[in-house]
Amino acid sequence: MDKLKKAAGAAPASPHPLAAARKYSVYDKDRMAKHRASSHDVSGSEPDDDSLTDFTKTDLLAFKSTFAKPKYANTYRMEPYRKFEPHVVKKKVEEILKNKLQDFRYSGPIAASTCTDLTDTILQAVTELGFDRYKYVVQVFLVEKTGQSIHIASRWVWDVARDNWIQGQQETENYVVVALIIACYYE
Repeated sequence: MDKLKKAAGAAPASPHPLAAARKYSVYDKDRMAKHRASSHDVSGSEPDDDSLTDFTKTDLLAFKSTFAKPKYANTYRMEPYRKFEPHVVKKKVEEILKNKLQDFRYSGPIAASTCTDLTDTILQAVTELGFDRYKYVVQVFLVEKTGQSIHIASRWVWDVARDNWIQGQQETENYVVVALIIACYYE
């Protein structure tokens, strides 16, 4: 066994007896020396405590805000928890129309602002009812009665099982108000 160790020279100790008998060339020794050196070894001094950074609470919060927001997996839920109920919405819309227009007299210049105000009020009231996963389209038509007829038509790409709509209206001797609320299910 001593002969084998002498033949190996400066070779590293190996558990296999025949592996130690190999003679290494100059090139092999250089390659083994490079292999032993780690890229993480730093020649020089030991790291001191001053080189470690102390984070304050604001630094940590600023650092945390740079991380990406977590993305949540899809639920693949195809039905709302609370479906759109047309009878409840129709009752609410007709109540709003009655309260807002109780002393209203038709006038051209103020009709547009009245329609906008009614649209905002109806949209807010419908969203407060809390139907799950619906987007709403609210249209209000305010027309003066002068002996003419009016025909309102709409076309939509529709999911019959989930989407719905209602129409609320109020009529007096000098105007007609028609409010359309379209509820589209949003997956």
